[in-house]
Amino acid sequence: MAASHAKHHDYHLVNPSPWPIVGATSAFVLAVSGINWMHGAHWGTWGILIGVAGVLYTMFMWWRDIIKEAHGGDHTAVVQLHLRYGMILFIASEVMFFVAWFWAFFDASLFPGEAINAARAALTGGHWPPKGIVPMNPWHLPLVNTLILLTSGTTVTWAHHSLLHNDRSGLKWGLLCTVLLGMLFTSIQAYEYAHAAFAFSSLHGGNIYGSTFFMATGFHGFHVIIGTIFLTVCLFRAMAGHFTPKQHFGFEAAAWYWHFVDVVWLFLFSCIYVWGSAGVAITE
Repeated sequence: MAASHAKHHDYHLVNPSPWPIVGATSAFVLAVSGINWMHGAHWGTWGILIGVAGVLYTMFMWWRDIIKEAHGGDHTAVVQLHLRYGMILFIASEVMFFVAWFWAFFDASLFPGEAINAARAALTGGHWPPKGIVPMNPWHLPLVNTLILLTSGTTVTWAHHSLLHNDRSGLKWGLLCTVLLGMLFTSIQAYEYAHAAFAFSSLHGGNIYGSTFFMATGFHGFHVIIGTIFLTVCLFRAMAGHFTPKQHFGFEAAAWYWHFVDVVWLFLFSCIYVWGSAGVAITE
């Protein structure tokens, strides 16, 4: 009987899990509460908190189970390959997410005075940046943050190279440096936002320039925070001895995500900070 139920393939048939239904329910509560909160329902705030707590709890427990599966030998070479495919598709979806913000920025900046969009032309004055908007100097804090992210890309690569060569010390120090650089980037961006000469929504077309600027750079900043948390978890796992040179998908996924964040920032810096402020007076 035991022989008839023996596993004769490299795939992993997952055990029954409560987390899909718990996660779906939490997401539903979060969505409904958020919509009602936007319509003035006082209970929406509590519903949002409950939904967020449920989603975070699901994420923690589900990923904990996946780590246990890896340690139990369920992540064969085939399973690891498919996990990599999944991460690649996830990053591809994130690329499309940022394409939307870039599209919004270029549509408003390249065609600020189109007659077909009279409302936009009235707000922007027919030129970009709109009159009254003083863009940030790309060669001050944005350049510093660019250097910080590029450096973090080298430190996470150092950590990956150390892991492949079973250098546990290099892995830990590389991850620690990357996490600290990610936190530094976020701190500088927060300072930059606090001292911006324009708001998300304001007069003189700021509702166009400010919204496209803060949505694109702000969502990137949110991704930096997520990536920093991702790498922090990897650091704790590395300290616990979880990764091996041949099995370390969790770290590899975090490194891919971090490099994606790096590349997106280079496009943001080049397009929104440098090109978007070309030929106008900028803040010091």
